[in-house]
Amino acid sequence: MFQKSKKKSFVLFSLFIVLASFSSFANHLELGPLFKEHMVLQRNIPINIWGTSLPNSLVSVSLKNKSIQVKADATGSWKAVLPKFKAGGPYEFSVKTNNESIIFKDVMVGEVWICAGQSNMVWPHKNIPEIHQLAQQSKKLRTFEVPKTVAFEKQNNIKEGSWSLENPSSAVAFTFAYFLQKYADVPVGIVLTAWGSSSLEGWMPIELTEELPHFKSIMDTFKHDEDKIKRIKTIVSSKKTRVRNDDIFLRTQPNIIYNAMMHPLETFSCRGMVWYQGESNTKTKKDMLQYGESFPLWIEYLRKQWNQKEFTAIVIALPGYAGGKNKNKLNYAESPTEDSWAWMRESQYSFENMKNTHVVTTIDLGEKLQIHPKDKLPVGKRVALLAEKITLDKEGLVEGPIFKKHIIKNNEIVVFFKNSKGLKTNNGASPKGFWIYGNDKKWHKAEARIKGRKVILKAEGVRNPTQVRYAFSAKPIVNLANKEGLPTRPFRTDEFLD
Repeated sequence: MFQKSKKKSFVLFSLFIVLASFSSFANHLELGPLFKEHMVLQRNIPINIWGTSLPNSLVSVSLKNKSIQVKADATGSWKAVLPKFKAGGPYEFSVKTNNESIIFKDVMVGEVWICAGQSNMVWPHKNIPEIHQLAQQSKKLRTFEVPKTVAFEKQNNIKEGSWSLENPSSAVAFTFAYFLQKYADVPVGIVLTAWGSSSLEGWMPIELTEELPHFKSIMDTFKHDEDKIKRIKTIVSSKKTRVRNDDIFLRTQPNIIYNAMMHPLETFSCRGMVWYQGESNTKTKKDMLQYGESFPLWIEYLRKQWNQKEFTAIVIALPGYAGGKNKNKLNYAESPTEDSWAWMRESQYSFENMKNTHVVTTIDLGEKLQIHPKDKLPVGKRVALLAEKITLDKEGLVEGPIFKKHIIKNNEIVVFFKNSKGLKTNNGASPKGFWIYGNDKKWHKAEARIKGRKVILKAEGVRNPTQVRYAFSAKPIVNLANKEGLPTRPFRTDEFLD
């Protein structure tokens, strides 16, 4: 009897040791926040995979028929780089150590894009019938929507979120993905990270305070505001459903959106980012001009974090809008001299001086007094056209006419454009939206006529005009396009700021 009891105790003890041994290894293998079932991985470039495991353990990463083995460092962190894959799937993806494994059965390889920004990127397609109708037809898109939250420190993980077989909720992100998938005929994955009312500064890392004095001033004030910091901590820690005022309060703060909603995505291999933001940076002309300095530094920072030279940025220039405090001003919407969104658009168009950066013109869209216009179908289409050219090296017109040069001939100004094949107006009328600067030092609405690929301008009573502004106002009336119907980009030839 004693021997049986002793033997039983030994067995139980041994079982305890085995279970303890297993438990010591349990849940040590983890992947980065975007590596989950149903994910889409970027085609035609090396694929970064990372995570954590037991310190110094060997980790095997496999996709389809290719594998790579790496060793975790002393802290358990590891990173593997899979070779390039062509578009396809579904494939099996696995990560294994001696004691653990993570296996996904439904992984695709195709085009992966981050869609980010503020409310016009968030705006849902369910509110726009012609886009929502397309959503009912689409079955080939996958989406990872990043939860809307903030953090005082950079986060490496996303507590919630998964790859869904559903379409992006965003009207612009969905329309872009829908037409890109249609054009490229490959799987498309969208990582949607956007929040209404957020400023560019909300998406900036603290490192940019070293290069941007205005951002340093903002962050110095923020870090010393004890009441604000306390309120943020209270909102984030609460388990109650966030009320609207608290939500707005969080999303209008600097830096803390970047920490929680952009930093965790960094190094996830993708084609690039579609950025629709800027409305919150239009309070003053100074803010709009500052945007032209801040954005390029921010994008270059992100490219370094991704360590991806070909990381593409597609920026959606703001559409026409004349609302807010100026909505009742006489002729404000079309005036070429008011401090309108025209200055923000000019800052945005300047981004094309950067490599792998493209800007989508939407000046023919928007609503005069509505900051959230519903004409988002053409926005997504135009982004997809640009992305198609980038990903497939497509030939042909994917952008509207862009100012090339102008010459003064007697009392007329002749304007030449790029991308101007089939130059026309979309309603058969004479071109609208042109202003010329006369020797009386005033701007005059110009009469315009098309001649081939150029436009000839004059204004009654104006002698020796010297400068041109086109669509350089809050909500101009415009109709000039190329044969593809893509709108002419706003521009100005003068260098003085008035």
